[in-house]
Amino acid sequence: MNRAIFIDKDGTLIKDVPYNVNPALIDFEDYAFESLYLLQQQGYYLILVSNQPGIALGYFKEEDLKAVEEKIKNSLLQNNVRLNGFYYCPHASGDNCNCRKPKPGLLFKAAEDFEIDLSKSWMIGDILNDVEAGRVSDCKTILIDNGNETEWIWSPYRTPHYIAKHLKTAAEIILLHPC
Repeated sequence: MNRAIFIDKDGTLIKDVPYNVNPALIDFEDYAFESLYLLQQQGYYLILVSNQPGIALGYFKEEDLKAVEEKIKNSLLQNNVRLNGFYYCPHASGDNCNCRKPKPGLLFKAAEDFEIDLSKSWMIGDILNDVEAGRVSDCKTILIDNGNETEWIWSPYRTPHYIAKHLKTAAEIILLHPC
């Protein structure tokens, strides 16, 4: 079985620009490349998981997201990082699907596709919905506390294992505490 780092897209891997499908506006968070490179070198698969309600809300088409995926993958490759998977939920919050975080459907799908042992994997995100998706799927979790979480509704599933200021600290935590 494989191990993975599940990474939220907006606000964790790249700067959060709401409903953005313009590759020119993609700007990576500090330490993204070197942090993911270190984790990849330790044998972790790198899987991006993202809620994309703009599709259901009609703000952009599903195929528009392909250019964003390609920009992210190519930028990572230019920095010696290979993104293994790009999973997204196209539903709005009221659609009651099983893939919109905080539900764990995206992680379960990636685990099936890549034979990932979720108990030996990590979820990194910038809001507690990311943490909950990770905890429900049996991953260790890290909350990037960058100001994007605004609700702070706590429960056992919404309590991260660790809190970090940025991806570099998250990578250091993972390297010190492998599953």
